[in-house]
Amino acid sequence: MTEDSKKTSISDNDLLRLHMEGDAQAFPTLIKRYRNELYNFLAKFTYDAELAEDVFQEAFLQLHLSAASFDMSRRLKPWLFTIAANKARDAMRSRYRRQAASLDATIPGGSEGEDSFVDLMPSKIPTPDETLLNLEARKAVQTIISRMPDKLRMVLLLSYFHGFQYSQIAEMLDVPLGTVKSRLHSAIKYFAQKWKAVSEDTKA
Repeated sequence: MTEDSKKTSISDNDLLRLHMEGDAQAFPTLIKRYRNELYNFLAKFTYDAELAEDVFQEAFLQLHLSAASFDMSRRLKPWLFTIAANKARDAMRSRYRRQAASLDATIPGGSEGEDSFVDLMPSKIPTPDETLLNLEARKAVQTIISRMPDKLRMVLLLSYFHGFQYSQIAEMLDVPLGTVKSRLHSAIKYFAQKWKAVSEDTKA
């Protein structure tokens, strides 16, 4: 087994520990491990591919700078996503001030989690996955989610699209568990109401 293949099989925490001990390959391995998942999360959250790339790099820079303060008894992934989410929010505030918003990102299918979006969505309302079947519907979904309040969109993305459990999201966002559940239900209600309005406009 090569050194590279060995590193791909060890935990995130061990990679970070090796990085702090001076292993030159540990941190690049960690970046490669999260290249797709974290970037996709940021692209969906910011709706701007270039901004997502910038935030991705900033998140790993912050991870490097803050590595010594990380509690190794906890999982690294929620902490990394928390750093990235905070960086994304800051970047989006700056972007909005410059009036340079972008809504070009697509909304891909999700992964299973605790009480998925599919399970909670009213039966007569199509899920985001179903609406991707045509371009017009996809654009409508993008617009609805992009206009969703920041707190609601964050919980929706973390829970439905990335499969984090409620308890993990509560830890990441530093809010009570009940708040996470409340925000997710509010996000679903928001989407359902907006989608219903879009559907009625289309029929008119």
